[in-house]
Amino acid sequence: MSRLTIEASTPLCLLQDAGRFGVRHLGVTQGGAADWRSMAWANWLLGNGLDVPVIEITLGGFAVVAEEDCLLALAGADLGAQIDGEALAPWHSFKLRKGQTLKFTQPVLGARAYVAAPGGFSAPKVLGSSATVVREALGGLDGFGLPLAKGASLSYQGETLLVREVPAEHRPDLRLDAPLDLVLGAQIGQFSGQSLFDAFNRAWTLDSRADRMGIRLLGTALQYQGKPMISEGIPLGAVQVPPDGQPIVLLNDRQTIGGYPRLGALTPLALARLAQCLPGAKVRLRPVVQDVAHREHIEYLKRF
Repeated sequence: MSRLTIEASTPLCLLQDAGRFGVRHLGVTQGGAADWRSMAWANWLLGNGLDVPVIEITLGGFAVVAEEDCLLALAGADLGAQIDGEALAPWHSFKLRKGQTLKFTQPVLGARAYVAAPGGFSAPKVLGSSATVVREALGGLDGFGLPLAKGASLSYQGETLLVREVPAEHRPDLRLDAPLDLVLGAQIGQFSGQSLFDAFNRAWTLDSRADRMGIRLLGTALQYQGKPMISEGIPLGAVQVPPDGQPIVLLNDRQTIGGYPRLGALTPLALARLAQCLPGAKVRLRPVVQDVAHREHIEYLKRF
């Protein structure tokens, strides 16, 4: 068994996998990697299953020391990664020698980086997943939903000799300024015409009030004209509009039900892009139908 010792961490550094499914009827949310594309590519680099546990590092401030020679992989944001002071670019697997330190400083491009180990990092499964959801005290290294902490050990049992990189044409472009695709929801026809025009023709600013539960969008207030709603199940990426008219995009650690009307839900690819945006970024929404979104998702998965 190989080990890494955590030398520095923050409450935003978590162990994640693809998430916890089949338990929302119990009020348990899914959790999982906010940028599923980058998690999958990090695992792909080592020949892992695409959904095994990885380290999700948000905004930097994380460092580990190798207890043995090891081969790891890095994908996602450029958070100023260094090995003993030497810059390390994402989208590659790389060797970390015994005693060397892998350190993440601060965002250069994007918000979340993912580190994978051969076979995935070892952690107990709680309700079928190791994904960390701090609010629900589930998952993580000990199963109780704690963030990765200084002094803790990360272990893994797999082995690989794969040293490779994600092909340039498959690397997500974190500078991309394309609109975020949104599958229209059941309440879309109950917003005013002006609100629908504003929703899809004006830029929204990502608020600093953001976490793994959701991100608030700031812009022209939207007006809902329908009747009050009874709370209903809400999917990943749902765009709720509370009474103040400022939409909230619900993310992996969201609540399982909600009673605010929804414009719809962002597609999985749009959510992965949103997960890499920093507060203050400008985004636009683009309406799509479910069939189109589904085809694009399947085509992307074929890259693996």
